[in-house]
Amino acid sequence: MKERARQGIATFLLVPAVLVAVGVLAYFTVRTTLQIEKLRQQSVLEATLALAREKADRIDKRIVEQDSAIMAIADPAHVLELTERWLPTAPRETPTIRAILVLDEARNVLSFASRASGALAEDEAFRRLLVVRMLGDMELGGQPLDQLRHLHRVYRGQSYLVSYWQKQQAGGRYLVVAWHDIGRIVKYALPSLTAEPVGGAAPSRVNVVDEEGRIIFGPQLRTGQFTVSVRFPTTLYNWSLQVVPATGEELATRVANRRLLELIMVAFACLVVVAGVMAILFATWKERRISELKSEFVANVSHELKTPLALIRMFGEMLQSGRVANASKHKEYIDIIVAESERLSSLIENVLDFAKVDRGHDAYDFAVGDLGAAVTRAVTTYRHHAEREGVELTCDIVGELGESMLDERAVQLAVINLIDNALKYASDGKVVRVRASREGSELIVRVIDRGPGVPKEDRERIFERFVRGNRAIAPTGAPVRGSGIGLSLVKHIAESHGGRAWVESSEGAGGSTFALSIPALAAGTSR
Repeated sequence: MKERARQGIATFLLVPAVLVAVGVLAYFTVRTTLQIEKLRQQSVLEATLALAREKADRIDKRIVEQDSAIMAIADPAHVLELTERWLPTAPRETPTIRAILVLDEARNVLSFASRASGALAEDEAFRRLLVVRMLGDMELGGQPLDQLRHLHRVYRGQSYLVSYWQKQQAGGRYLVVAWHDIGRIVKYALPSLTAEPVGGAAPSRVNVVDEEGRIIFGPQLRTGQFTVSVRFPTTLYNWSLQVVPATGEELATRVANRRLLELIMVAFACLVVVAGVMAILFATWKERRISELKSEFVANVSHELKTPLALIRMFGEMLQSGRVANASKHKEYIDIIVAESERLSSLIENVLDFAKVDRGHDAYDFAVGDLGAAVTRAVTTYRHHAEREGVELTCDIVGELGESMLDERAVQLAVINLIDNALKYASDGKVVRVRASREGSELIVRVIDRGPGVPKEDRERIFERFVRGNRAIAPTGAPVRGSGIGLSLVKHIAESHGGRAWVESSEGAGGSTFALSIPALAAGTSR
């Protein structure tokens, strides 16, 4: 009892401990998985960000290189020669610059060199815009000489980019302004720099948008977790360059699928561990239960063996002593000895058969036979015992059963066990009926009593080995003899013949019907 209590306490402590350990393991596994996934995403984002910055820097550098070329030729000392010095090389060295202006300290335009022939109205409009609006937005005060600056603004609904720097000549300060044509930048500069596949990225994965998100260059991009946006550093600083890896959508899908798969695997592993623990606990409980039932079985069998042996010895000693002078008493004692010997022999035979089944040595000698004849022999064998108990035992073979493949000895043993079970629980029922019939392709043997019935919860359990019903009490109130192996033998014999065993019962005085079935041979079949 103490050992069982210790095992119960150990189980009670083990299950929560295992569940907690599984939970902790699952938590750290999921957390580690998410951290690794986050690092993978971070590496992709960093690579994409580096790519975007490199592209923005290249565009900035291209514009600044053109500004540097203008700085070399825009000399205030030669303002009248600016057009002649610039235009011959403009298409090659400064393709996006449309005009160059030189202003004095009074903000008067000293020189205006333009590549747009025949667009005098546009040039004049820009000159007025520069003097009236742009100069006020430029950072001119306190700026060092020859320091390149850029102004990128929207005026009157149109985007402008101008580069400017201050130069000194003959004691005076001059302002040089280079007007970059936005249309030329979009048409010539951006495609040549951003449409190149980088690291396998397709051109459609890059675009340029303004401060309000309107697309300036490139297609509409489907933004996601791998989309990177950077502003141009110094020139087109109000615009942003957006870059999405060529496989950005595929990466996002793959990341989601991988995360889901890893979570499913973690959950599955946890379930397997928990199921394994539960299976071990169930197996332990079942083994403990079988051990308890075996102990009960040994006690029951010992009692079943002791009772007939004690009676045989007692009446045998009385006959041996010669104290029984009455002939009727002499015969009565001999009948008791014979009956108890039969009971003892039947119990030992049951135990031996069960031992063979339990060890797996359950081979049967199948042959084509008559089930009705086997049932009749079993009833005849047990009728004398039933009469001594005061119970009428009847046998009814309904119609022509036909032949079946069976082991006659095993079938007789099964029927005798069913009859013995009925006599034990329905000895006051006065009648036990044995009925064999054919129903379709099955031959069915039913043993019907008028006993107390079998509770619903016991109707499957009682066919298990060592198990006895919760109501193993006779109508008289006395405990019913038995070992708990008879019905399990019946079930095993029926199933070995390809059939089954079951009980139909109603609690109370309705009685019980125990049945077993065996497949019938089809007409013309032989073996």
